[in-house]
Amino acid sequence: MIDPLRHMKIFDPDQFGNSRVDIIGCGATGSRIVLSLAKLGIKTIHVWDFDKIEEHNIANQAFGNNHIGMMKVEAMAQIVKEQTGTEIVAHPDKVDGSQTLGEYVFLLTDTMASRKEIYTNGIKFRPFIKALIETRMGADNGRIYTISPSSVEQCQEWENTLYDDDEAERSACGASITVGPTAETISGLAVWQFIRYYNWSLNGEDEPENEVIFSVRPYTIITRPF
Repeated sequence: MIDPLRHMKIFDPDQFGNSRVDIIGCGATGSRIVLSLAKLGIKTIHVWDFDKIEEHNIANQAFGNNHIGMMKVEAMAQIVKEQTGTEIVAHPDKVDGSQTLGEYVFLLTDTMASRKEIYTNGIKFRPFIKALIETRMGADNGRIYTISPSSVEQCQEWENTLYDDDEAERSACGASITVGPTAETISGLAVWQFIRYYNWSLNGEDEPENEVIFSVRPYTIITRPF
């Protein structure tokens, strides 16, 4: 089991209790975020993904060669159990917005079209969802969005940042570009946004920015509230 002594002053898992976190999409960022949340001591984690692990996933995701051929959520459950003792809830299903979600949702699917569908049908203006965290990744840059689905203004601002899938950065062969170190940076920032949002909701201090944009060539970070 996880001993949270070293990070109790930053995030207290006992105080968080059985609040639920859903991670939709268990790829380059999602797989890392799941493990990070478990290592924070969060007890109720639901993970959604209907894909199997393929050879090309090993370079930029949290899986190993021994997981090739497994469902991503099942492999993730195994990894988390081995490293933390936590048993996550694995859903080998495609999310369309009709599913019941928890208080905190990470929206990390492969396409913008699926994100729009899930957001519209299952997240927007849902008062029981406290925060939506969504990430986007390029080869050497990324974005992290953190909004309250109950806020009309924040929803509108986030919707203004959406784009079509044909505008996403792709390699010469047409595949989406994912680089492991970039995914690690985005995942770490996304988990920090979750921590900051949760702590802000408790004490009203250190309100997280709604938009974080970074680049590593050169090192640049831009943030703004909605």
